[in-house]
Amino acid sequence: MTARTIGIIGGGQLGRMLAMAAARLNFRTIILEPQTDCPAAHVANHQIVAAYDDPAALAELAKACDVITYEFENVPVSAVEALAKDIPVYPPPKALEAAQDRLVEKRFINDCGIPTARFHAVDSQSELEAALEDFGGQGVLKTRRLGYDGKGQKVFRSAADSADGAYAALGSVPLILESFIPFEREISIIAARATDGTAVAFDPAENVHRNGILHTSTVPASIADATAEAARKAAEAILSSLGYVGVIGIEFFVLSDGNLIANEMAPRVHNSGHWTEAACVISQFEQHIRAIGGLPLGNADRHSDCVMQNLIGDDILSVPDWLKRRDAFVHLYGKTESRPGRKMGHVTVLTAKA
Repeated sequence: MTARTIGIIGGGQLGRMLAMAAARLNFRTIILEPQTDCPAAHVANHQIVAAYDDPAALAELAKACDVITYEFENVPVSAVEALAKDIPVYPPPKALEAAQDRLVEKRFINDCGIPTARFHAVDSQSELEAALEDFGGQGVLKTRRLGYDGKGQKVFRSAADSADGAYAALGSVPLILESFIPFEREISIIAARATDGTAVAFDPAENVHRNGILHTSTVPASIADATAEAARKAAEAILSSLGYVGVIGIEFFVLSDGNLIANEMAPRVHNSGHWTEAACVISQFEQHIRAIGGLPLGNADRHSDCVMQNLIGDDILSVPDWLKRRDAFVHLYGKTESRPGRKMGHVTVLTAKA
């Protein structure tokens, strides 16, 4: 039996695209989001305007829905665990918990047999200095929680870079120092797992970031078949270990020999999978709805090659030009105010599959 109403915690563009995919398959959606004019509210059936951890709002959401999901990984784990006592919540709370803390995430990925960058937990200025010494003065210092799109980070490129005050500058909160990886390119894979354990993966995308924010995703990636298969196997291992249901995004660094180093995972639909709505019959958004709704997973093969480009800030001004192109799929997020670094939409340019 399929779910009739899906609750989505979070009302941003990912929630918006999930609600759109759900409507195509005859599901109703209810959004829990404190912002009244959020992107998802424009297309969902109903919005509960409240904080993500508001007990009354969570009870209302659980009562009205058959299954609940979330569109971003900073949802309070306690809220999701409370919901899961009364109603199916996918992906499972333990996936959210693993992804919210970079130290926990790295250890979990390693336990799955997948290599990551070397890392040190940093809980003081003295621990930072000791960790930097171990890494030869180089590394990327990150907050363990709540960082995204390059926020909450400081890069040490050599021993000449001063670490003075760096722990305090990042808020005197739990941090992690990751070693530099001499990678050739960055890729990501979008995969899904259904309630019956069936898993499907889309083709890996090659990603380019600017100022810590994804700029483009290109498919196919310039990688060997063995590297693509290794990414799929890694995704399957993570999905299986978590008893996962839904779509996941996993980012990797590709080394010169083709081997992979896992960077991070996102227990949700992912920006680097937006290309799937234009280049595949089944998008990552529909795949997620199918998985959590108890439907068969769809075919993840692509029918076209493509390049997806984010429209960030004033990039939104280029939309009239994009709309004139016959090879471009334009998707806007319903945001009325553009700001530097704000994702306003994306464009996917299609070419014939090689």
